[in-house]
Amino acid sequence: MARLKDLYKSKIVSALKEKYNYTSPMAVPRMQKVVISMGVGKAVQDKKFIESAIADLTLIAGQKPLVCKAKKSVSNFKVRQGDSTGLKVTLRGLRMFEFMDRLINLAIPRVKDFRGLNPKSFDERGNYSMGMSEQTVFPEIDAAKSENVQGMNITFVTTAKTNDEAREMLKLFGMPFRE
Repeated sequence: MARLKDLYKSKIVSALKEKYNYTSPMAVPRMQKVVISMGVGKAVQDKKFIESAIADLTLIAGQKPLVCKAKKSVSNFKVRQGDSTGLKVTLRGLRMFEFMDRLINLAIPRVKDFRGLNPKSFDERGNYSMGMSEQTVFPEIDAAKSENVQGMNITFVTTAKTNDEAREMLKLFGMPFRE
């Protein structure tokens, strides 16, 4: 079993149940999914760029990403309808917990000049979004072989009703929020 899933079942559920006075363990917020997305607009000029981004995101997430295509043509960005402009991966279950574990314990500590995650990046439904400026902070990616530095967006989707509940749950998972 994944380490964070075991932590959730053994400690986080009881801590949240006690703090927010839930009557049932099923009412306690839980992680639904983690969505990782990359915007690869440079792929319009160079087709090799999207191939290297697919390879990197596959290594990071552990599954092949979905290639997103442009819905409309935009002449200012030199993008035509149907061009590949992004990648996304949705992680659920054990893969989600394994990714969260690697992100919290390996990738985030490797970020240069890190001062904590922004605690205000929650939407009103208890979901948290964060951005990474480069994919080389993940240990799976060899920085010497990586041709292109690419950022990514990571969204944690929870069943929490409020931002406070979601923030508390992610803190208990070990997310290093700024004070």
